[in-house]
Amino acid sequence: MTEHTVRILSPDEHPSASALFWDSLHLPPPSDEDWARAAAMQQPGRTLGVFDPALIGTARSFDGELTVPGGRRVPLAAVTGVGVRADRTRRGALTAMMRFQLTDLAGRGVQIAGLYASEGGIYGRFGYGVGTVSKSCAVDRHRARLRPEVPSGGDVELLPVQRARDQLAEAYASLPHTRPGMMTRPPYWWAGFPGSMHRHAGPMTAALHHGEHGVDGFAVYFVDHESGGDAVLHVTSLHAAHGRAFAGLWRFLLTVDLVDRIKAGMRPYDEPVELLFEDPRCCRITGVEDGLWLRLVDVPAALAARRYYGGPAESVVIEVTDPLLDNNSGRYRVSADGAEPTGEPAQLRLDVATLSMLYLGTWRASRLAGVGRIEVLDPGTPTTADRLFGTRLAAWCGTFF
Repeated sequence: MTEHTVRILSPDEHPSASALFWDSLHLPPPSDEDWARAAAMQQPGRTLGVFDPALIGTARSFDGELTVPGGRRVPLAAVTGVGVRADRTRRGALTAMMRFQLTDLAGRGVQIAGLYASEGGIYGRFGYGVGTVSKSCAVDRHRARLRPEVPSGGDVELLPVQRARDQLAEAYASLPHTRPGMMTRPPYWWAGFPGSMHRHAGPMTAALHHGEHGVDGFAVYFVDHESGGDAVLHVTSLHAAHGRAFAGLWRFLLTVDLVDRIKAGMRPYDEPVELLFEDPRCCRITGVEDGLWLRLVDVPAALAARRYYGGPAESVVIEVTDPLLDNNSGRYRVSADGAEPTGEPAQLRLDVATLSMLYLGTWRASRLAGVGRIEVLDPGTPTTADRLFGTRLAAWCGTFF
C-alpha cells in the first residue's frame, strides 16, 4: 500500500480540491460562479487533502448538531465533498483520509459524523452504518381527494426560491426537531442552497405556510415534463411544525394547476401521506432507500446522550469494537437510566458501524442479529435491546449535504 500524506488544506488550495471532487463525480470543473458559491460553503480548517506527493483526494465537513432519541442535540460533523482521483483509487488514499478525519473529529469533541453515500459499499469499513431510511412517493393529482377531516391549514405564500433563503433559514431553525436524525443547518449549508436549485429542470418555488403564530412550515418544489408528456411537480423539501401545517402544504400542492402528478423524495419512512386521501392508492410508494449514514465518533458520549425506552428493570451489556478509534472499543451497560462503560460480561457483541445503525432506532437489534451483524452471547437480550433502542418516530434527517 502506498504511503500517503494527509493534512488540512489552506484556503488557497480549496479550488484545486473542489475541482478534484467535481471530476471524481464526472462533472465539468466548477466555473468562477460555482467556485464563489463553493468557497462560502467551506468551514475553515475542515477541508482535507491526501497527497502522493500531488493532491489525489479530498474530503471536508462542517459542524452542526444532530437530534438524538429523547430530543437532545449533540455535536455533528456533516461529511461531504469526498473524492479520490480516478487513477489513484484502491491504493489506500481514502482509508488514510478517513482515519485522519475521524481522529481529528474525536479530538475536537465531535460525537457523531454523518454523510450521504454515493456508493453503498464504501463507508461501512470506516465505521459508518445506515442511520435513517427514506421513502419516495408519487400522487396522482387527478385522483387525489382529501378526506373531509383533514385540517384546512393556513395561508400559503409563494416566493421565488432565490429570494426565499433567509425566510426558509429562519423557518427551519424555528421548527421543532422532534425526529431523531434531524440536523441543524449552519450558514455553511445555506451558502450552498441557491446553487443546489440550479440542478433542477424548472424554476424553483418556495411555499411558506402561515399558521396562527407565523410561518410553521414550508415546501420547495419545481415542475417539469417527463418523457410521456405528463407534468410532474417535484417536492424537493417539505418541513412542517405540526399536522395542520403538513396538511395545509399538501392541500396547496394539490391545487397547483397544469400538474398531473406530485412526486416527493427523501420523506420519513412513517410519514402517512397516503392517509390524507379518500383513496390511499392514489399515492404510491415508489422507492425506499438509505438516507443519512452515521458514524459514532465518541461512543461513550453518544450513548449517554440519547434516551432509552425499556422497562425500569431492563438492561443489556453491549461490547463494541472500533478498529479506527480504539477509545470507543469496550463494554457498555444500556438501560432506561442511560448508558455507561462497564466491566460486566457482554451479552451482545457488535462493531461500531452496526451500533451506528442501531443508534437512532431505525434498525432492531433482533433483526441485525438475524443477519449476522450482532453476535448474541445471551439469547434473551436482542428483544430487550429492541425495546431499549426503539423510538416512537422513525429517524429522518431531511437535510441533504
